[in-house]
Amino acid sequence: MKKLLQVIPFLILALPSFAQEFGIPFSKYYSSKEYNGGIQNFSIGQDQNGLIYVANNFGLLEYDGTTWERHPLPNSTKIRDLLIENNKRIYIAGQGQLGYFRPNHIGRMEFISWITQLPLKYQNVEEVWKIFKIHERLIFCTIKNLFIFDQNGALVNIIESIGEFESFHLSNNQLYFQDSEKGLLKLEKNEAVLLSDKAKLKTELLSGILETTSGELQVFTEKGEIYLFSSQNLNSWSPLNLPKLSKVNKAIRLRNGNIAVGTQYDGLYVLKENGSLELHMNQEKGLQNNTVISIFEDKSGNLWLGHNNGITLLELSLPFRLLGPEKGILGTGYAAKLFQEDIYLGTNIETGKMSGSGEKITKISNSEGQAYSFGQIEGNLLMGHNEGAFLIKNDRADPIPGVKGVWGFLPLKDRPNLILAGTYKGLVLFEEKNGNYFFVRKLKGFEESCRLIQQDELGNIWMSHGYKGIYKLSLSDDLTEVNYKFYGNKEGLPTNLLNSVWKIGGRVVFTTEYGIYIYNPSTDRFEKDAVFSPYFDNEFLITSLVEDPIGNIFYIGNKEVGVLEKQSDGTFQKNHQIFNKIIPLLNDDLQNVSLLRSNEVLFAANEGFIWYKLDINKIMPPTYPAFIKAVYLTKPGDSLLALGKHIEMMEQKFGTEGKGLELPFNQADIRFEFTNSIPNNENTTQFRFWLEGLESEYGEWTNKRDKAYTNLREGKYTFHVQSKDIYGQIAEAIPFNFTVLPPWYRTSLAWFIYLIASVLFILLAYKKVDKQYQKKTQALTARQKKELEEKSKDLRNSQQELEKLKTEKLEVEIENKNKELASATMHLLNKNGFIDQTKSQLSLIIKKSKNQEVKNELQKVIHSIDKNIAEDDDWKQFEIHFDQVHGDFMHRFKRAYPNLSPQEIKLTAYLRMNLSTKEIAFLMNISPRGVEISRYRLRKKLQLERSDNLQEFILKF
Repeated sequence: MKKLLQVIPFLILALPSFAQEFGIPFSKYYSSKEYNGGIQNFSIGQDQNGLIYVANNFGLLEYDGTTWERHPLPNSTKIRDLLIENNKRIYIAGQGQLGYFRPNHIGRMEFISWITQLPLKYQNVEEVWKIFKIHERLIFCTIKNLFIFDQNGALVNIIESIGEFESFHLSNNQLYFQDSEKGLLKLEKNEAVLLSDKAKLKTELLSGILETTSGELQVFTEKGEIYLFSSQNLNSWSPLNLPKLSKVNKAIRLRNGNIAVGTQYDGLYVLKENGSLELHMNQEKGLQNNTVISIFEDKSGNLWLGHNNGITLLELSLPFRLLGPEKGILGTGYAAKLFQEDIYLGTNIETGKMSGSGEKITKISNSEGQAYSFGQIEGNLLMGHNEGAFLIKNDRADPIPGVKGVWGFLPLKDRPNLILAGTYKGLVLFEEKNGNYFFVRKLKGFEESCRLIQQDELGNIWMSHGYKGIYKLSLSDDLTEVNYKFYGNKEGLPTNLLNSVWKIGGRVVFTTEYGIYIYNPSTDRFEKDAVFSPYFDNEFLITSLVEDPIGNIFYIGNKEVGVLEKQSDGTFQKNHQIFNKIIPLLNDDLQNVSLLRSNEVLFAANEGFIWYKLDINKIMPPTYPAFIKAVYLTKPGDSLLALGKHIEMMEQKFGTEGKGLELPFNQADIRFEFTNSIPNNENTTQFRFWLEGLESEYGEWTNKRDKAYTNLREGKYTFHVQSKDIYGQIAEAIPFNFTVLPPWYRTSLAWFIYLIASVLFILLAYKKVDKQYQKKTQALTARQKKELEEKSKDLRNSQQELEKLKTEKLEVEIENKNKELASATMHLLNKNGFIDQTKSQLSLIIKKSKNQEVKNELQKVIHSIDKNIAEDDDWKQFEIHFDQVHGDFMHRFKRAYPNLSPQEIKLTAYLRMNLSTKEIAFLMNISPRGVEISRYRLRKKLQLERSDNLQEFILKF
């Protein structure tokens, strides 16, 4: 028991060595030609935007995730160390220089030296080896002095060495440094404080000092020795599984507690806190160079190694490891199998066995050629091979004679000693006897290639053919022949192509070009499987499928690779984004994912295999920002406007609001270069962009890292770009605003001139049109006037004719009236004459008669005649006819001279008729003398002058 208790601690320490990760991490090597710099890389850092900076022989190297750029010092000397600040300053320590780089107004890096801040006697420095920042103090380290500055470049203190400063180390914000005369010191309150003057700490060059959780210091020496220092005690640290280190250049502690050690001749070691080996890489195990000068862990957990010639990125943050030529595995991977704690790996060249520790690869003898599958049957391992079936024992593949071209094996249900094998041409039967396997027979009745075969719970054997369809097979009772039924698109399958059969969760499922199907025995048809429908779209084709013991389902598909992680409620959580990294590396012939243990699989790759474990590095890494790398004007040639890697400088120069950059109209051809600083993801990081002002929304995702726009019209534009990493995380760059000015002929002044010109043109045009209109109007008016005149003339002629006709009519009427009036007048005259003559004759008779009675009777007659004349209404008729002829003369004259007597009215009428005095006297039954007297009296009443002619007055009235 005592011995067992002594052994247990060592066993506990030894356990991690068997749990280490298989293979090597994904890596990327950058040669000096690729980064265009010197061979030595002394220090590496990363800024807040993910940009990587390297202190190189030829200056400061900058990596933006796509390309490298070099920024030399003014004197073109080496840079030994760098320190990146969030204020866009990159402090450097170099040959004969100390100071910092910063971006200028267009984003180009410029160097600001602090050499002049030193006292004159210290300015001739040869080498500044290190730079550190502690409590807002910047410490530049040389072999003779520590120069301590504040943030503004003011010198705070100078610490001088007694001997020479040999090395400098920062751990837990504490600076330790080694003096060849005094020993190990630390910096406290800008002063050097001695920690230990032990001889080893003076004479042996220290490569790293790391503080442990117990407060001790782990001290790494250049010779590869490791000490624990505490309270003046310096003890050797030598755990059981600690590998032998030699010529250590650098040692740092990683964020997960592991220790990364860079050596001069043997590459990189990653140790766990207990000293056991986690990872070892050198030229034989994946590195291009054995010398590791510097080590840096970026914010994603990846390691950057600065070599004596080149730079290596190790993607430790990925949950994948490569098993390929570096591990001794040759050829394209096809199948893998965990058997008795060893992993068997079959490729197109040979089959190998990897030990449980992952370090040792053993070739399986007699296995040369194409391997397809492994089958564990009754504690034995069979291999399906191009040359036939093999039994693997004692690191040797023994053939089972009888058939060639075996795809895989299927133990028969209820007959475990019999194994059905799919071959290039049909099915064959093997039998196991006492651990040996024998070929029994080839089954008759079926000659199709049988790569994938499964047996369901009813005992039916299902076989899928790559370009024909699905077959349900049944064996005869004597196991000599095969009966089959073919199923294709007529039986519910979407197509007859690319169908595969798998066994998942105890069920036989069928993957097709349009999702996963199952067989319904009650209808003898295939139908869509409801279990997997929520996780895959309708056009997703799975080419390989495997389920681990706890129900996680790993798959390879035509669009993606991933895992459905089994949840406690029986559902799945889909995880596929991280697998985008391995898609280009997978075997594209016969894709395969092989189960090792729960949560652990191997993907067949173009070169070997890719190991994946579900619970390794499952934490989502931080999102790297996208940014506009550079902006160029492309007419007539590329002309740099700004380097957008330094976002703050771009904001200062152009701003993210307001009018920003202004481009002349004839130079409105602009090109944007953009990137994401995710390292080694040139083919997996995608971008999409949107020029607001020209486009309505973001375009499709693409791997393109630049976008050009030509012949832009005037207006305000904002360029947006987003990036998407392999995890599906989207990052957006700060938008870039710019304005395209209008051409001179579309400027505000031009539009104003156009407005004025338009107004003038309109006025001129109006005048011209008006003139033409007036001319036309005048012509039209003249024509209308002429026509009117002609019509007026015609009308006048008509009127004249009408008047003439009327006049003639009136004249006729007047003539008729005059005739009537004359006739009436003559009638009166004749009447009155006749009566007067009769009266005179009667009066003469009275005078002559002597008979008084006769005289009396005659007097009565004369009196009757006079009475008759007095009562005669002929005058009224005469008056009516007279007014009709002479325009209502009497009525007007009576109205004008109402005091005239009827006799005077008659006189005016007779005068109007231009009758003679005699005629008037005859008509009025008075004497001519009486007429004269009546005329005289009428003149008086009319108030006529003596010179006035009465007749003319009456005629003109």
